Amino acid sequence: MQGHIRKRTHKTKDGRTTVNWYVVVDLPRGPGGKRRQKWHGGFRTRKEAEAARVEILHAMNTGTYIEPTTTTLAEWVHRTWLPLIAGRVKPSTLDSYRRNLELHVLPVLGHRQIRQLTPTMLSQLYGDLLASGNKVTGEGLNAKTVRYIHTIIHKVLADAIDLGVVAANVADRAKPPRPRAAPPTELKSWTPGELRRFFELVDGHRLEAAWHLAALTGMRRCEILGLRWQDVDLDHGRLSVRQTLVAVGYELVWSTPKTHHARTIDLDPGTVERLRCHHERQLEDRDVWGDDYQDRDLVFCKEDGSPIHPHAFSQAFERIVARSGLPRIPLHGLRHTHATIGLMLGVPAKVVTERLGHENVAFTLKQYAHVIPGMQADAARLIARAVTDQTDEGYDST
Repeated sequence: MQGHIRKRTHKTKDGRTTVNWYVVVDLPRGPGGKRRQKWHGGFRTRKEAEAARVEILHAMNTGTYIEPTTTTLAEWVHRTWLPLIAGRVKPSTLDSYRRNLELHVLPVLGHRQIRQLTPTMLSQLYGDLLASGNKVTGEGLNAKTVRYIHTIIHKVLADAIDLGVVAANVADRAKPPRPRAAPPTELKSWTPGELRRFFELVDGHRLEAAWHLAALTGMRRCEILGLRWQDVDLDHGRLSVRQTLVAVGYELVWSTPKTHHARTIDLDPGTVERLRCHHERQLEDRDVWGDDYQDRDLVFCKEDGSPIHPHAFSQAFERIVARSGLPRIPLHGLRHTHATIGLMLGVPAKVVTERLGHENVAFTLKQYAHVIPGMQADAARLIARAVTDQTDEGYDST
């Protein structure tokens, strides 16, 4: 498989003659043994074509040859990549990838052939996004967002390598911005007294049990709205998080927990009793539910059995808080309240991590670092008391 050089002469409209040189190589035969050739070019000189021929043949002999394609970045993303990863990522993640590509990348680079992308093109894109990437205000995007866009592009090209579309990932040599260390985000939560006041306000509310569950388990909104009775064991006071309900472009989508793994959460007696009462009231409504909703078996739903939209769930909470006189916190603040109170009361961080469904203890401690100083003060007093107030009896003098 040597390949050969071909010369082609062209006549331009103004009568000039141009010469281009091409490298022609044989590819594996197609269906029915049909001969297949691929032309590479055109090069301005025979010397350039000879150099290219050596590189092409070396790639073919070492198994690294990529057949040239005219597929554009936009074609690759829409026709191949998004459908390819649809089953590998959560619907919300897929929607995020699609929106960022369509909003920030494809308008600029979508018409480019994917094999012709260069690190310089990507670096220029990142610079433009930092300067004026916001399509609404015309202001620049922050470095963290641009870095996320770079991560998406890198994933797009990595899969293109795996499928033999491109030979290298040019995003490896691009220069995305480095996000600056941002000040920690304030996590809004309530004190035990404020949470108690909120429970008094929602006593008798149709979603009373849902608010209790959010605050006393730390469950996410999507987990509460996706919870089924088949996953609740009231006799043993525990539940399993196996299904979630998320909004993707306002459309409801059933999904799995954030970590892709189910987890078990123990319940306090008060929450168990509220869930029992809620279940009894719900049984009175189930007679009018449709078959589809009966099958859903949702713990929290509308009166007709249909799912509660996550946005509506948050808005209901915010309306109650707005007229309560309590400090304004978002629905997610109930999750922060659960974690903060638990850590302040000395609940082991490992247990808090398991209840919240975090990946690891380190993430939990980083999220709730504001609680640590108080815990350290308590630890300091306990240790000092053990040393100064206890007698030597029972201690090893060494």
